Amino acid sequence: MKAGEWYWLWRKPDGISARATRVETAVSSICVFALAWTLTVLTDRDDAPYFVLLAVPILQCAYHFGLKATIATIVASIGMIFEWAHHFFTLHPPPRPTEFLESGMISVIYTLMGLLVCSLVRQVDEKERRLIQKMTELDSTRERLASEEKLAAVGRLAAGVAHEIRNPVAMIVSSLGTATDSSSQAMERDEMFAIASREARRLENLTNDFLTYARPSPPQRTQIRCSEILDHIASMTRLRGSEKRINVFYELGADPVISVDPYQVEAALVNIAMNAVTATPAEGAIHFAFQEDATQLSFAVKNSGERIPEAELTRIFEPFFTTKHWGTGLGLAISRGVARAHGGDLWVSKNEPGAVEFTLSLDLKEANVSQEELFHG
Repeated sequence: MKAGEWYWLWRKPDGISARATRVETAVSSICVFALAWTLTVLTDRDDAPYFVLLAVPILQCAYHFGLKATIATIVASIGMIFEWAHHFFTLHPPPRPTEFLESGMISVIYTLMGLLVCSLVRQVDEKERRLIQKMTELDSTRERLASEEKLAAVGRLAAGVAHEIRNPVAMIVSSLGTATDSSSQAMERDEMFAIASREARRLENLTNDFLTYARPSPPQRTQIRCSEILDHIASMTRLRGSEKRINVFYELGADPVISVDPYQVEAALVNIAMNAVTATPAEGAIHFAFQEDATQLSFAVKNSGERIPEAELTRIFEPFFTTKHWGTGLGLAISRGVARAHGGDLWVSKNEPGAVEFTLSLDLKEANVSQEELFHG
């Protein structure tokens, strides 16, 4: 009977409702009572062993119903045990007190067992309820912290934008004010106009970088050979590093056709490469490498400059964080956004004296991920 009950429950992988559980427990308990009584009557023994089956409904009720149902089941079990003793000695006199004593001992054992299990189950339920409550509070706290962190990030972003815009605007206003002063000489006016023009271009570049970071376009994947990307990046790096006589190398074992947005990926690698040129000492080296596996491909850019200080390492991907007086601090943030938009990421894979390496990974799958989640998550 229990095997059939187990098979019925096993066929329901999603489980059963609380009401169905109670109904199943009640029916099962009634069947066990009936089976124990039937077997005892059929064997017609004074020390019937089948009353041990009554422990099953007591345990079931203690687990599924609670204290009242457990006490009721214990009373029913004790009643059946003593009723059988009375019935047997009515048919087979004389009665033996030892049998009633044995029935009493069994009754005490069943009572203690039922109450103990019921108490343990209630304790477990209470601990589970508290655990669920604490997990709910933890989720609420995590959501609140995430919301506060987003607000703080927006604040830092706004402060960075204001700081970066303030300086060129102030220079433009000051230069134009000086240039339009009637007492200014022609050469001085030309110099002021040149400063205003340079700061205006700087402001334009900053605005373009900010828009690229704040509103990234989804990748438009096309088929392109990996060598085309690396050749282009290596050529630009050689050109930019020629004044410092930087040696540029790259390794490309196979030359697979990959599905990426070539303009976004090249822009991301250019940002990393230009940072590498700045960090590499004269006559140093920049090394490009490419790897591919079943699900991802990765570009590694290694330079022979000094290791990045720990204080800077934790912040280099933050928008507007830069150690250059002329930088906007958005290059690496944009590059990481491109990588994440392609299902990958950008990180510092090596940071040692004479060997600093950035690795940009890209997912080979066609599906793109949520832009807001990847760039600002």
